[in-house]
Amino acid sequence: MKPIAELVRLKKKLRIIGFDDAPFQKERGSPVNISGIICTDTRFEGMLWGEVQKDGMDATEVITQILQSSKFYPQINVVLIDGVAVGGFNIIDLPKLAESLKRPCIAVMRKPPDMSAINKALKNFPDYSLRREILLKAGKVYSHRNFYFQVQGCVPNIAAQILEQATDNGNVPEALRLAHMIGAAVMTGQSGNRA
Repeated sequence: MKPIAELVRLKKKLRIIGFDDAPFQKERGSPVNISGIICTDTRFEGMLWGEVQKDGMDATEVITQILQSSKFYPQINVVLIDGVAVGGFNIIDLPKLAESLKRPCIAVMRKPPDMSAINKALKNFPDYSLRREILLKAGKVYSHRNFYFQVQGCVPNIAAQILEQATDNGNVPEALRLAHMIGAAVMTGQSGNRA
């Protein structure tokens, strides 16, 4: 597989997977479904489905496992995550995910994170320092046009170009938009209005 910077430079189509959590119950430890939507640029190509624990510590391993064990894995160029946590505060170790999958991993946000509010919430966990360390490992939050993101596995300017290429309109890449809508529809019977 060619390096991502080369694919972007040559304006090649990218096979992207976007992960988002589905609506979930509030109880700590309850199951949270996550959907992984595969798109070639903005065209829907396939779907993966998995489960993590609410406020657990298994998201990095679950995402790695469901993607690596799928038929799509050899074709995937980039992994997108809706934020750096799923299922409440099940924080994804972004550098470890990128290293395990050998793919650039980008956590995409709608607005810059409120780190003081997040830090305050993390203090409710007995393993506060570990969760905070994993959160900080995700790295600097970058902004590009309407995108806010953290990236591991490629340089920020390439990540910004990937996000543009993966977005049909607005500021949510199509794979993440579909992951959000499909997850909501599977769990509640209808897709939500905010992706």
